[in-house]
Amino acid sequence: MDLRFTAEEEAFRREVRAFIRDNLDPVTHRKMVDGRVPTKDEIVAWQRALNRRGWATPSWPKEAGGPGFSAAERYIFLDELHQAPAPEPLSFNVGMIGPVIHAFGTSAQKERFLAATANIDIWWAQGFSEQSAGSDLAALRTTARREGDAYVVDGHKLWQGMAHHADWMFTLVRTDPGAPKRQMGISFLLIDLRSPGITIRPIVTLDGRHEVNEVFLDEVRVPLDCLVGAENAGWDVTKFLLSNERTGIARIGMTKHLIRRVKRLAGTDEAMMRKAAAIEAELKILEITQLRILDAQQGSNTPDPRSSVLKLKGVELRQAASELLLEAAGPKALEVVGDDEPFGSGDDEWLGTIMPNYAILRAASIYGGSSEVQKTIVAKTLLGLG
Repeated sequence: MDLRFTAEEEAFRREVRAFIRDNLDPVTHRKMVDGRVPTKDEIVAWQRALNRRGWATPSWPKEAGGPGFSAAERYIFLDELHQAPAPEPLSFNVGMIGPVIHAFGTSAQKERFLAATANIDIWWAQGFSEQSAGSDLAALRTTARREGDAYVVDGHKLWQGMAHHADWMFTLVRTDPGAPKRQMGISFLLIDLRSPGITIRPIVTLDGRHEVNEVFLDEVRVPLDCLVGAENAGWDVTKFLLSNERTGIARIGMTKHLIRRVKRLAGTDEAMMRKAAAIEAELKILEITQLRILDAQQGSNTPDPRSSVLKLKGVELRQAASELLLEAAGPKALEVVGDDEPFGSGDDEWLGTIMPNYAILRAASIYGGSSEVQKTIVAKTLLGLG
């Protein structure tokens, strides 16, 4: 296998790098460099700039309105965003619901949602996890019953990322409580979050940020044409969505950015540099694996269990890099800086974001499917165990 990028692919990398340099707002860029969270308006402005260039939906085929990137182009594009660093296209829109609607949606749903999703005219939230249904997603208890021309939804969703910004939520509901298997009685719905009966409450996490929420649904009426796929077949849609999500969670470029920060702080500390080099070696192996999986997935709607490997190892390496960065920063990492505080003039302003980012990254072992779940998938589907 030739691991070198072609001349055309390297030219594409330079094109992406130049676009980021020339179009990303300097304030947004500085926030990303410092490990702060951009505002909703900053995220929307950047994605719309990407959309004007035709790059807001890197995983979408041309027939869905995407750029039709090859596996290598898609990888290069995201790698350059992560290393710049720049905000990546909103994952709920671009990596999750967009591909689902293209693969499973009706013609009317594609017409209604795809272009608006790419441009963030609609900001989506993911409504999967519940109090007793996180890693064991099939244990969900939110129900939907047919009543005339609508489903009536009752339940409680937890850990909805950015739901306070969102216009719509894609969610899983139980439509057949008597199904012989729990997975067989689940449907996939699109819900307008402005509908009567919906309450969104914030959850402030350990890093002091408000990024996740809980969503209460009390007799919420959802039109029947907001069902994606067949009724009671939502589990198949979900497996497809989660396979895409886990591929993206590897975020190799983000780990590269963290390692560059480690090296900057490590200076002549040989022990620290050896640790950084060990992470880089594993990262290169993961990079090759991701390219292989992306190439195999291209044009396919079949979930690839190897995406669990990317999720597992990608998270492990990002967590290891963030821990090494915390070690390199020492006590300065405890000087917490809020996302809304003004920027200082010193080059070490970003040090105060290391601890909160380290803390919140611990959750990466859980979201998108816990590490234990990913290991079970790998054992059963790839190794033939159990």
